[in-house]
Amino acid sequence: MAGGIGSRFWPLSTAETPKQFIDVLGCGRTLIQLTVDRFESICPIENVWVVTNAAYMGIVKEQLPGIPQSNILCEPCRRNTAPCIAYVSWKIKKQNPKANIAVTPSDHIVMDVPEFRKIIKKSLDFTAMSDAILTLGMKPTRPETGYGYIESDLTPTITKGIYRVDSFKEKPDIDLTKEYIKRDNFYWNSGIFIWNVNTVVNAFRIYQPEIARIFESMLPDFYTDREQQLINEKFPTCPNISVDYAIMENAEDIYVCPADFGWSDLGTWGSLFSVKSKGVHGNVAIGNNINICQSNNCLVYSKEEKKVVVIGMNDCIIAEQDDKLLVCRMSDEQLIKNFTD
Repeated sequence: MAGGIGSRFWPLSTAETPKQFIDVLGCGRTLIQLTVDRFESICPIENVWVVTNAAYMGIVKEQLPGIPQSNILCEPCRRNTAPCIAYVSWKIKKQNPKANIAVTPSDHIVMDVPEFRKIIKKSLDFTAMSDAILTLGMKPTRPETGYGYIESDLTPTITKGIYRVDSFKEKPDIDLTKEYIKRDNFYWNSGIFIWNVNTVVNAFRIYQPEIARIFESMLPDFYTDREQQLINEKFPTCPNISVDYAIMENAEDIYVCPADFGWSDLGTWGSLFSVKSKGVHGNVAIGNNINICQSNNCLVYSKEEKKVVVIGMNDCIIAEQDDKLLVCRMSDEQLIKNFTD
């Protein structure tokens, strides 16, 4: 899924070039390239699909030249994750009615790639043998209010390390998060899903019949010259709803696979700060000409040629991109999206 604009990651992420197409980590690969790299030993490149906004078709083709153009699906507008997942699911089902699918955002980071691949393969084996909907739950490392949480039933199932989901908890306040992380059966909701294509299509038919009818009506025209025209006409009529609200919180056969592979959804500057290695005073500098003095726990990002000097700052985000500059307390980063327009 590669259609978002990452408004909380301004000024690095903009509507013209969202963060999934940027080398945020300074490693020479963009986030979407790293996402595809992680699946290298799991499925061949011709089995990778990207759903993105029509405006980003060119940049997807440029950054992922190995993916067939027919596997890059263009949304004419943003309608959240449920219509996005429905579109690609009906497409894949027409081509391969027995397919197993892993759905992942394109802007997450994973530090332990071998462990990620191990968990994905285990999860695909599980969904290949059942009608279960499976999500990955990340073991919490801090009381994070920016994530949703999964409460699981730790009763053993037929597959070791996979458990039934009791409930989903939307982004809680700080007091609740402190309670959650004390317990063994609460996980961060990663937004990574694994299921059989028949399972997810049937779930849409049951819990989101309006969305199902839209894509069922287009099924005869998939893989024809009429497909994009119909998508442009009918996709905007889909309700704007996440797959969490549309399917996950309604379906009954939901499971979670707990995982610990150095995950972050990279939704904010703070999440980038949390996964980067830090100096003696807890600072993170991303760029070649940055000097930090008498400052603690600051994130400074500047890939420009100009020299950047930061003196006497604590717990701050300082980020520069093109003609835009952000200076913000870490504690106020949720306000950034209010100013990105």
